[in-house]
Amino acid sequence: MAFLDALEDRPDIEMHSLMVVRHGHVVAEGWWAPYSAERPHLLYSLSKIFTSTAAAFAQAEGLLDMEDTVVSHFGEFEADITDPRSRAITLRHVAAMASGHTREMLSEAAIRDPGEPIRGFLLIPPDRDPGTVFAYSQPCTFALASVIQRSAGVPLTEYLRPRLFDPLGIGQVGWQAWSSGLEQGFSGLHARTEDIAKLGQLYLQRGRWGDTQLIPEEWVANATSIKIDTPGEPNLDWRQGYGFQFWMARHGYRGDGAFGQFCVILPEHDTVIATTACTMEMQAVLDAMWTYLLPGLGVSMPDADSAQERLDARLTDLRLPACSAEPTPKDWHDWVAEPFTLAAAAEGIQVPSMLTSIELPPAVDGLQVTLIEPSNALTIPVGTGAWTVSTPTDSRGDTIPVAASGGWLDDHTLRVEVIFLETPHRMDISCSLTGRTAEAVWRQPPLSQTRLERLHSLS
Repeated sequence: MAFLDALEDRPDIEMHSLMVVRHGHVVAEGWWAPYSAERPHLLYSLSKIFTSTAAAFAQAEGLLDMEDTVVSHFGEFEADITDPRSRAITLRHVAAMASGHTREMLSEAAIRDPGEPIRGFLLIPPDRDPGTVFAYSQPCTFALASVIQRSAGVPLTEYLRPRLFDPLGIGQVGWQAWSSGLEQGFSGLHARTEDIAKLGQLYLQRGRWGDTQLIPEEWVANATSIKIDTPGEPNLDWRQGYGFQFWMARHGYRGDGAFGQFCVILPEHDTVIATTACTMEMQAVLDAMWTYLLPGLGVSMPDADSAQERLDARLTDLRLPACSAEPTPKDWHDWVAEPFTLAAAAEGIQVPSMLTSIELPPAVDGLQVTLIEPSNALTIPVGTGAWTVSTPTDSRGDTIPVAASGGWLDDHTLRVEVIFLETPHRMDISCSLTGRTAEAVWRQPPLSQTRLERLHSLS
């Protein structure tokens, strides 16, 4: 309860889900409506621990060796890679974010070779000897993911299905791919909160699931221990060292993804904590875990039964507040007559650059908004005073789960909030009769410019 209080007292932390597993049992779980248990959520870099797990299977099956050089798996451009340090980068190095480069390399690699960023990555000589310096860099994970997919001959999701997903009871997942068709590995996986917790439990159990040793215990020990120091990271829990796609922490170890996607494994407490969220204050989420959750593990309470009832009631009633506004305008005709053109945003405000205009199509059952791109459009029903959850189909035939609420702030201003339910992201839209203009702003913008068709799981 204190942990929930601490999170909800922070306006800069928007939680979407929480699951706590203790001694192999779910002891607390909740979703902040309109988010829900059955819906997958974009994990961003939390995807990396699934890639690490795929590497565990691939090494056990002899598809790769962590001492292999990266370039040895890319024979078609091996002759282009002449720098000795580039040629010395091994799979062990990239799994530990220790390629020898001292910065994030994704943009540079993609500019150097847009079609094959691994070639672009290896064409840029490392600043230091591989294995000597940490730099969190997406091409490291993409190199590992690409080697697995090349060696296995199938995408990561297909490779992991019989080995990991089916044994753990993980249903449909989706993983965004690079233009080459290879699934990203470093980001882009959509999965449920329960799926995150199950992978954490597999590592807590040292790779064992039921009666089966799914991944080698040696891999778990290697992946979840320090392979490279991380002294330059700005936040305390990011300065505890890095394993094979896992961060070490002040307590236990974890996988994490942008905006608060966490899988925290606490071996000393036999506990896994999984979260999804939208916040830039990820350290504050971990601080709250250490301050409020950790001291309660293993402590008996004299009023445990009544406290459990209060906790259950609260977890059942978690919700994000809907937009508060009037349900109807003074004159509908003024609002549906023609589109609202997207206005330029104020300096420093990040907008969905793919949108060109907003329409309010006539609706029998209430308010709808249509988001329009140059070659696509999505019409969304909007709740007034509450979230309306729907699965509209865009012009391209993609189903995009959303929740929307809104209404009129005054006679001249409409406000609509749209949550893309399979992502952490929310779009705030305002339409003004003055000049017939609209503004659309992300609460927290996606890490890459995103079209409507990518704002959902690709499963």
